Amino acid sequence: MTEADLEEILSDPTPDLVSDLRQVDGDIIVLGAGGKMGPSLVRLARRATQDAATPRRVVAVSRFSDPSTRAALDASGAETISCDLFDADAVAALPDAPNVVYMAGRKFGTRDNAAATWATNAYLPGVIADRYRQSRIVAFSTGNVYPLHPAPGPGPTERDPVAPVGDYAVAALARERVFEFFSERHRTPMAIARLNYAIEPRYGVLRDIADAVRGRRPIDLAMGYVNLIWQRDANAVALRLLRQCAVPPLMLNVTGAVVLSVRELAEAFGRRFDVAPRFTGDEAATALLSDASESVRLFGAPPVGISEMIEHVAEWMAAGGRSLGRPTHFTEREGTF
Repeated sequence: MTEADLEEILSDPTPDLVSDLRQVDGDIIVLGAGGKMGPSLVRLARRATQDAATPRRVVAVSRFSDPSTRAALDASGAETISCDLFDADAVAALPDAPNVVYMAGRKFGTRDNAAATWATNAYLPGVIADRYRQSRIVAFSTGNVYPLHPAPGPGPTERDPVAPVGDYAVAALARERVFEFFSERHRTPMAIARLNYAIEPRYGVLRDIADAVRGRRPIDLAMGYVNLIWQRDANAVALRLLRQCAVPPLMLNVTGAVVLSVRELAEAFGRRFDVAPRFTGDEAATALLSDASESVRLFGAPPVGISEMIEHVAEWMAAGGRSLGRPTHFTEREGTF
């Protein structure tokens, strides 16, 4: 499988997404589109728009520190704009759009520069919510706003109390609160997607586990259970949420419907690679989990299940497919990133 093949898979629109976007009027602008998930979300929106035969612009906004990312998005038919969201004049000059997907955020590096994380996660949402007060806004958040939950239980629902741990998680909750404030102030319909965790073969929890197994490195079992969702399926939910925006914002856990054992995932890769996984420690009584029941009620279970995800990751690695080299640190229990 080549990179082009993988991008094709990650941007393959589901019939339900095509149907929903057919009922969404107007252009879509994706802010923070140059990150790990943004390029495939932009391509997904573009392809679903084509399949829906609905005229619209799909605009990707990012600093585009990697010029190849911008070139690939231009080639896909999306429009790209290089913009630093901290530049007020540049933000004011961005095109209007009735549909906004907000993906900007900062997690890693928080320990060394917490101020940058707070500015990105808590200040910028206010800038964007004010600029796009006449739009619908879907904003990405994180399941880290929840406390560690008894495992292997189903995890907290959107109605359960939040209790973030560490600067990153608290700043992520601040992002939500700022969007909530501007939603009610300007009557801007919004939805907030608490993601936990999206995966693809080059990055994510499964890649971290598979790398450790194949490299014969021990896997810490303290965070012994996880929720996972295929990146395409997570991006599809985000785009479908454009039809669900409300005042106050709809909060939605976006993840897989099944709680998965880290030990069993490692053993599955061990069978694929003919390597006995190595472990350290034991499963703690709690883990970072989210209950996806409401997402399943709204959109159905994610189409790609765990067996298919494992197959994709293992095949990619067996063929020498590259890693993005960005470990998720999913084993972190103290909120330090």
